[in-house]
Amino acid sequence: MHTPIRTTVIGSYPFPGWLEFAAQHLNEFGPADIEEAIEDAVIAAIHDQTTAGLDVITDGEQTRLDFNLSFYGYIKGISPDESETRRFGPAAHDQRGKHRITETLSAPKGLGVVKEFLRLKKLAPQGPVLKASIPGPYTLSGRLLPNNEYKDRYAITEALLPFIQKELEDLVAAGCTEITVDEPSMSCYAYKEDTKRFAAIFNKTVEPVAGKCNLSTHLCFGNFKGRPVGYRSIKPMIPDFLELKVNEIHIEMANREFAEIELLETFSKRMNVAVGIIDVKNYYIETPEDVVERIKRCLQYIPAEKLSVAPDCGLSQTARWASRQKLINMVKGAKMVRAVI
Repeated sequence: MHTPIRTTVIGSYPFPGWLEFAAQHLNEFGPADIEEAIEDAVIAAIHDQTTAGLDVITDGEQTRLDFNLSFYGYIKGISPDESETRRFGPAAHDQRGKHRITETLSAPKGLGVVKEFLRLKKLAPQGPVLKASIPGPYTLSGRLLPNNEYKDRYAITEALLPFIQKELEDLVAAGCTEITVDEPSMSCYAYKEDTKRFAAIFNKTVEPVAGKCNLSTHLCFGNFKGRPVGYRSIKPMIPDFLELKVNEIHIEMANREFAEIELLETFSKRMNVAVGIIDVKNYYIETPEDVVERIKRCLQYIPAEKLSVAPDCGLSQTARWASRQKLINMVKGAKMVRAVI
C-alpha cells in the first residue's frame, strides 16, 4: 500500500565540502582512504535524510560527478572530453564538452549502481525505503557525439539501452525495491521530438523490471548550476507519456509556480504522482506551512494515497545547509497534512 503523501527524494544530495576538496587531491590518498571517504560521505547523506524523517532515501549519489556524468567512466569505447567549450560568462550547458565514441560501446563491468545500492544497504538504518536512481539511455546519450557507427542520438541511445536494462535487472536481483529511471532529456525535448518514440524507448528500457519493483521516472526541465534548459511545459508530454510503464511519475512543479498542476490529474488516473513541491533553484527555505499549502493544492488533483512529495530535482546543485532545512520542512509539512486527512 502506498503511504499517503509519501516523502521522497530524486537521488542526488550535495557533496560535503571536504569531499569536494578530497576529489581535487585524490593522488594524496590511498585506495582504502578513498573508500573510507566515500562511505563517510554516504553516511552524511543518510544522516541528513533520516533525521529529516524521509520515507524514502538514497545514497545521495556521493560517488557520482553528476547525476549521469560518472557513468561514462564505466562505458568502454569513449574518449572523454571534460574541457569546457566556453569558459567565461554565465553558467550554461554549452560549457560542457561532449565525448567522442572511438569504438563499439560496451559496459563489461556494469554501470556501478549496484555497488552504490549495496553500500547504501550496508550503511542505512532500518526503516526508510532505499532507492536507487539511474539515467535512462536517451538522457545518457546526450554527451556522446555521433560517428560512422552511431549515426545520430537515437542510434547511441539504442546502444546504451541494454547496459541500463542489465543494471536494472541486477539492482532488482540485489534486493532493490525502489528504482527511478531519470529521463529529463525526454521532458526537456518533448516539445520538439517524437514523444511516441520516447515512450517506446523508455518502456523497452524498463521492460525487464516492470512489475518487479516500485519503478518511477523523474521528468524535469534541467538543473545545470540551478538553471533550467528545456521548454517548461507538461502539455507536450500528454498523451504519450501516460503510457510509460511506471508505478510513479515525478514532475517538477515548485520552480514553475505550480503551472499546469491540473494536468497531473490525468497522470494520477494511470499511476502514482510524485510532485516537486520544494524549489531546489531557490534559496528561500519553504516553511512547513508553505508545504501544507502546496500539498493541499496537489490534493485537489491527486488522491492522498497516490501522492508523493519531493524536491523538484536532485539536490546536488543546492547548498547542503539549505537542502537539509528544505527536507526537514518538507517532511514536517507532509506530516501536518497527514494528521488531518
